[in-house]
Amino acid sequence: MANPEQNFGFWYDGAWRSGNQITLDITDPGLLYGATVFSTLRIYERNPTEKNLGDRRTTWAAHRSRLTQSLEEFGWTMPDWTRVETGIAQIPDPVVRVTIFPDGREFIVGRALPADLTQRQTEGITAVVADQTIGTRSLPHHKTGNYLTPWCGLQQARSRGAQETILTDPQGNWLETCTGSLWGWADGIWYTPPLAAGILPGILRDRIISGLRCQNRGVLESPWTPALIDSFRLLAYSNCVVEIIPIVQVRSDAKTWEYPINPDVLAKLHSSLTVS
Repeated sequence: MANPEQNFGFWYDGAWRSGNQITLDITDPGLLYGATVFSTLRIYERNPTEKNLGDRRTTWAAHRSRLTQSLEEFGWTMPDWTRVETGIAQIPDPVVRVTIFPDGREFIVGRALPADLTQRQTEGITAVVADQTIGTRSLPHHKTGNYLTPWCGLQQARSRGAQETILTDPQGNWLETCTGSLWGWADGIWYTPPLAAGILPGILRDRIISGLRCQNRGVLESPWTPALIDSFRLLAYSNCVVEIIPIVQVRSDAKTWEYPINPDVLAKLHSSLTVS
């Protein structure tokens, strides 16, 4: 087996593969239809030489559970989870994407954390509201390989000088960003859109909700109507890779919202992640 510390490569179907090319049958449904499920996790290190899937912050059990649920609902073949975990351990990068094909094959690849992550966490980002040509994600309660809507949303953001795009429902209610769950703060309450609105059950979203409730802080899952959006005094999004990122400005064709960073309030949201 090639040493992944010395060669760019990836894990696929039970083995480490060097290089950056993968071979798929031209009839593979993963290629033709995006028929895969995936989850992206951040591997936290207890020391510089040890990656630990058991670290609470990595939440591997939750990622595996979400993948399992999707595979069961789709009626696809379950992978060899021991082999999957072996593959994850071969990836030297802190961010790992685990993809499962309908026949149980695993494809695991790594990447670095965003180079400007610290800056984004402290200074925030700008987002745009998706136009109606983007639409909503396919099968929103599952993280499938058909990720065209978020990909198009991110291209739209970049073309408009922003870093994220907020997806909406047909009524214009905000749902989620292309890569994470939304958080708004008003009058001492944290708000996040409900799963019933058609959003991904974010793993970090669940941790934050649980942590806020354990700390007896107000948190509500509520539709993000225009009136609620206008009431927010702070806005952020979260995912397992970047944790929590404030959003300081949101632009649409008709309006611009400004959400100044409040370090004290934002610290309370971050503190929810410290609750076991």
